[in-house]
Amino acid sequence: MKQRSIPVCIILSIITCGIYGIYWYIVMTDESNALVGRPGYASGGVAFLLMLVTCNIYGIYWAYKMGEKIDIAKQMRGWPSSNSGVLYLILQLIFPIIGWALMQNELNKLISTMQPPAQPPMYQPPMQPPVQ
Repeated sequence: MKQRSIPVCIILSIITCGIYGIYWYIVMTDESNALVGRPGYASGGVAFLLMLVTCNIYGIYWAYKMGEKIDIAKQMRGWPSSNSGVLYLILQLIFPIIGWALMQNELNKLISTMQPPAQPPMYQPPMQPPVQ
């Protein structure tokens, strides 16, 4: 799992006529499944195929479930839930890439808490008691 730049994902999706958007959709699904840690959710590839077969009906359901999975991942870390499943569902109907950007933003926040700091803390010698 890694953080993704939202503007880069949007620009690449537009430049590649949606091909990068397919990759982004699949990776977001797999990363959200990994963050929740529960088996039984559809993998990214299966979710994409179901979206194609059902003419995006599954995509609407997927957006709502992504909101639920993100909320579960937040609750597992003790963060307040945002209940954003309905927002993602509405955005999936109107302008999906905005919903995907919001989902990626939440995933980036969750992933950043999992990664170790860039540099280990500097060594500081123990303080010696004052001489009397």
